[in-house]
Amino acid sequence: MTTGDMTTGFIVAIPARYAASRLPGKPLRLIGGDPLVLHVARRALAAGADEVWVATDDERIREALHGTAVRVAMTRPTHASGSDRLAECADIAGWPDDAVVVNLQGDEPFAPVAGIRTVARTLVDSGAEMATLATPVETAEALFDPNTVKLVRAESGDALYFSRAPIPWHRDAFARERETLPPGSWLRHIGIYAYRAGFLRRFTRLPPGQLEQIESLEQLRVLEAGHRIAVALTPEPFPPGVDTPEDLARAEQHWACGA
Repeated sequence: MTTGDMTTGFIVAIPARYAASRLPGKPLRLIGGDPLVLHVARRALAAGADEVWVATDDERIREALHGTAVRVAMTRPTHASGSDRLAECADIAGWPDDAVVVNLQGDEPFAPVAGIRTVARTLVDSGAEMATLATPVETAEALFDPNTVKLVRAESGDALYFSRAPIPWHRDAFARERETLPPGSWLRHIGIYAYRAGFLRRFTRLPPGQLEQIESLEQLRVLEAGHRIAVALTPEPFPPGVDTPEDLARAEQHWACGA
């Protein structure tokens, strides 16, 4: 496909684990009468992916996608992360090492198609081993929220570090007060990734790094191992994902408003 200056095709792979502590059976929860995982897959199809795969551990999820253009890989239930699940999917699907793979989280029913295309294009244009997206932090509450992952990047656009802490730390302004954002630049990480299938396989074989374990951020394993992660600003906002029953209710309302 052609998207802007991108002529390389890409695959979208969606990890979808049935068990979820805060929202059991999350991939099959309904929004507008259709399963959550189907909404996510439709966003991937709308983005123009050459192939859309769902990597799951539950036959009910496969059944929910029956009759669609989405391909399903039945993966082991013991995977520790979505990346591990997609690495097995890569082997099941037989993707060549140079295939561009976008890892779209299975709880993003309203992921903008422009964002999906941008992360794939960023990987290709940058030549980095991995690519992801970010957006400006808009509130002090988000900046100091450990559940909101922040990042800093070099002038080249490559990530320097990801953290749950507010980075960069504005020494003088934060010493005075922390209720409003002083002039500066803070970026919030958006959890969508692109990589070549070969690097996906290598990445999941790397041992967890010390920083990854401290911050509980898997992407730090890539930086600790000396690999590049290119970061682009998302061209459109990513609405919040679905992790809790409250998120599901908001998603249903968002859908009803014509999302």
